[in-house]
Amino acid sequence: MLKKKWIDKACIIAIIIAILVTSLLFRHDKIGIKSAIREPLYASKLFDDSYVHHIDIEVDDIGIILKNGEETYTKASVTIDDERTNNVGFRIKGNNSRRLTKEYDLIRYSFKIEFDHYENNSYYGLDKLSLDASFQDNTYLKTYMTYHMFDHLGVPTPLVSYVWLTINGEEFGLYLAIEEMEEAFLRRHFGNDYGALYKPDYKSLNDDNTDVHLGYIDDDISSYPNIFENAKVKVTKSDKKRLIASLKSLNEGDLTKVDIDEVLAYFVVSVFVMNWDSYIGYTGHNYYLYEKDGILSMLPWDYNLAYGTYALGMSDPIKDPNIIINYPIDTPCIGEVMLERPMYHEVMKEYINEYHEQFDTFIKGYFDSGLFDVTYTKVTNMIKEYVEKDPSAFCSYKDHEIALETFKDMIDLRVESIKGQLDGNYPSKLIDFDYFGIDASHIDIATLGDFDDLEKAKERQDILLKNSLPFKIE
Repeated sequence: MLKKKWIDKACIIAIIIAILVTSLLFRHDKIGIKSAIREPLYASKLFDDSYVHHIDIEVDDIGIILKNGEETYTKASVTIDDERTNNVGFRIKGNNSRRLTKEYDLIRYSFKIEFDHYENNSYYGLDKLSLDASFQDNTYLKTYMTYHMFDHLGVPTPLVSYVWLTINGEEFGLYLAIEEMEEAFLRRHFGNDYGALYKPDYKSLNDDNTDVHLGYIDDDISSYPNIFENAKVKVTKSDKKRLIASLKSLNEGDLTKVDIDEVLAYFVVSVFVMNWDSYIGYTGHNYYLYEKDGILSMLPWDYNLAYGTYALGMSDPIKDPNIIINYPIDTPCIGEVMLERPMYHEVMKEYINEYHEQFDTFIKGYFDSGLFDVTYTKVTNMIKEYVEKDPSAFCSYKDHEIALETFKDMIDLRVESIKGQLDGNYPSKLIDFDYFGIDASHIDIATLGDFDDLEKAKERQDILLKNSLPFKIE
């Protein structure tokens, strides 16, 4: 009898311990225990960003593909650092960048490689990657450095690395490889029990696009085509209903359905890099929406038009460097636009102080600490020889060097302006924006990449086609 009582007590104690351990595991993020998510092999291979990798694309009829400039998949083979994968999907990618590259009769498109498009392939677990052409980016740095900033603040961010691209064995140029944000990305950040991922985008800027802007319309799933038709993983009807319910809560000012810390970090970097081709700009797109258990967060994408170079689609683009570099951090776009961006507007109504604290932490931890300077120097030295010999570059090497000087100067000035805004010495809202703060009048933002570069690039491309590439653009 005594033995049975001890056994009963031991069982009760074991149950209590099990409950406590389970509770701790459910709260692991709160107490500093990291999820046991294994880093995929592709992260340490292609996305080891300490050196420039080599990618060769073998594809038939490449001349016709580059001439047409269409987003149509074709079968190809890809060799990454001497490791070959056959029967992958290959296509040109891009929206305005693709349109303008074709319009200026150029062939330096961005590309997409989908390993499992035709067969059950992958590159060490990677399902898809993009090859970014640095369109309107004479620095070759905008996207890389911006993702580095997001990663520093803990925002789930795509992996990136520089690659020397050859097509059918012939040198084509220096590109940035970017991990596409699909299943492999989700598993890497969130484990196998990942949530839902969407890339809201408009069909036409002339449409209402309330769903792209994360506005609540009604409870009808069909009212949100720009979200649900752009799902990056399979989603169910219940997934869609849950997302709509979260959007309704957000638009009513109930922020319990928002990952506040992550969203604040997302906006800190987005505002710092002055990216108006984004959620906080007129278009309101170029972001990913992540949802898990009804909680919403925003993930970064597409920064070639950041740092004040966004002019596409704008009838009267901002070009004054004093305005751009001192642009207020609290109202990063005009009022009527921001009122239609509930993820920003509703969050900032309640968390503006926390937003300022995150901004201050970012400035001190990334810039004042010297991390930006170290990274900038490392990357520019690493890609120098490749930029210098890039046969399809949008700019000359001299223009690249000028762009780097401008970029570095802009970063330093932007940091000083934001410090002044956080200290209350410069206006942080458009309503008070009656003077500029930091003097940036000597900055020529066009040197970072402008339409004039596309005109000049045609001559260099013609030399490439004549002397290097073994195919003709009919």
